[in-house]
Amino acid sequence: MVENALQPAVDAFLVELRVERGLSPLTIAAYRRDLAQFGEHAGTRWRDDPQPLLEFIAALQKAGAKGSTQARKSAAVRSFYGFALREGHATRDVPALVDAPKPGTYLPDVLAPDDVERILDAPSAEEPIGIRDRAILELLYACGLRVSELVGLDTDRVDLKGQQVRVIGKGNKERRVPMGDEARERLHRYRIGPRQTWTAGKPTPAVFVGKRGRRMTRESVWRLVKRWTEVAGVTERVSPHTFRHSFATHLLEGGADLRVVQALLGHASISTTQLYTHLTGERVREVYARAHPRA
Repeated sequence: MVENALQPAVDAFLVELRVERGLSPLTIAAYRRDLAQFGEHAGTRWRDDPQPLLEFIAALQKAGAKGSTQARKSAAVRSFYGFALREGHATRDVPALVDAPKPGTYLPDVLAPDDVERILDAPSAEEPIGIRDRAILELLYACGLRVSELVGLDTDRVDLKGQQVRVIGKGNKERRVPMGDEARERLHRYRIGPRQTWTAGKPTPAVFVGKRGRRMTRESVWRLVKRWTEVAGVTERVSPHTFRHSFATHLLEGGADLRVVQALLGHASISTTQLYTHLTGERVREVYARAHPRA
């Protein structure tokens, strides 16, 4: 919980993020969580004393947070201080007195194509839950969707005939992503089967629903991904985002243009997408080391 002396300034900052900057609810929620964590160290000294920020960063390091996580949380606090100084809530540029954590090199987890296939085929093709989950897993990988984009998908944004989905991503930006034949077939079978049954008399625009006809949550998708990963016998750590990482990496390994992958992922900056070129370079070296007789 954010300490009382900090709370009014944080509340005002979050209003600015929503009203002035137009940030998404998910982004604002992330700021709220990070600032609540900072609030555990802030006390009444935060307005002019760098010690609370130093203690916050030290606590992240002690907890084993990745460099990228430390840098992101620190950036949220620094952004807050910029606002607090402008509005008179803080009296000193505290972040200027503290070295920012370095993001470090982060390479996302990527599945081998064979492991992807095993997970995608793990749910039953005959049971209603299995039919739905097969469609979910296929769409995560076929379209590289974020889990929030998947659960937020409405029926009017799915074009089975044209084999594409219209996705609302970060910053409320829309992009069109194609899907393959397998994704179309799995989605079609789910929509005319389990979904039609579960939403009878309970109309909803949501594409993916539970047995009670309600839109699925991100947590429920995380759980089903974990379940089917275990059923498939894949031992790697897998989350919904792993399919997005695998989608991008496999496209680049197959020769896709970096700008095309950027558009498919909905990245605002090409530098974010370039992360995957480093990853494919690592994978190429691994394959070379295993396969070449003179490696």
